[in-house]
Amino acid sequence: MTTVTSARRLVRDPRAQFGRTVTDILDEDLSTALVWAEISGRFFGGAVRRHPDRVVNVGIREQLLVNVGAGFALTGMRPIVHTFGTFLVERGFEQIKLGFGHQGLGGVLVGGGGSFDASRGGRTHQAPGDVALMDTLPDVAIHAPGTAAEADAVLRRAVAADGLHYVRIVEQTNTESFEDPGLHVVRRGSGATVVAFGPLLDEVLEATVDRDVTVLYAHSVRPFDAGTFRAVLTTPDVVLVEPWLAGTSARVVSDALRDVPHRLLSLGTRRMELRHYGTPADHQRAHGLDAAGIRRSLESFLDGRRPGR
Repeated sequence: MTTVTSARRLVRDPRAQFGRTVTDILDEDLSTALVWAEISGRFFGGAVRRHPDRVVNVGIREQLLVNVGAGFALTGMRPIVHTFGTFLVERGFEQIKLGFGHQGLGGVLVGGGGSFDASRGGRTHQAPGDVALMDTLPDVAIHAPGTAAEADAVLRRAVAADGLHYVRIVEQTNTESFEDPGLHVVRRGSGATVVAFGPLLDEVLEATVDRDVTVLYAHSVRPFDAGTFRAVLTTPDVVLVEPWLAGTSARVVSDALRDVPHRLLSLGTRRMELRHYGTPADHQRAHGLDAAGIRRSLESFLDGRRPGR
């Protein structure tokens, strides 16, 4: 790779940070390319002008988007492929599976919008199942940065690494950044272990403020840091809190604790259709992923209380 090191330029909005970081990477590394499908174009004006041979907007053609990215990878370049998560992962899944996975190609797939960033766009623009779907492919690294600083760090690592990476960029953010991969011990307790993924750490901390529990945080979703998880576990009670489909990470917890009898509560986006628009916060609350909803679920699981009591 041909690289030129530059100072990190950080902003507060993860999506704007994505645009800035990718532009910096394109300036620094001549072996990288950006393929995008119409959205986020306002962030790439400088990159388009400076690198027209390595920045391609395919328009609203998501399967083509993935295939063009795989074509760049076949030439030895490191492609960054971007559109809404629902169009990238769900509509383009066969191309990801065959174009990248089956051919053993590496690249960085960046999905925007998450589960309900584009709540007013309706169900077509929501991707609560993206992480679960990507998790069906072997050896895919999955990232869910919870701050702009984490987004910058994750993108730089993913581009510099080998293999296929999926980065989930959303507007919701945490207060504190943890830029290194792996599980981070945010709070230690003698009771249950609560694992927060991506931009739900603040809600988990608020929900558990007066409870004697351990709180772990990760924006590195796959591979799962089973070593740290086992090392800090104090009781057999585990709670997962994920901003995507509930139960997505139950498998990795079960694998990590295959020799340890345990109880598991999986919180996340529920398997239901919300046929209303509303704001992202409205959707988060409806799925029980705000602080009050998480607390109710914890009380029911740990104290034996019925929900709503």
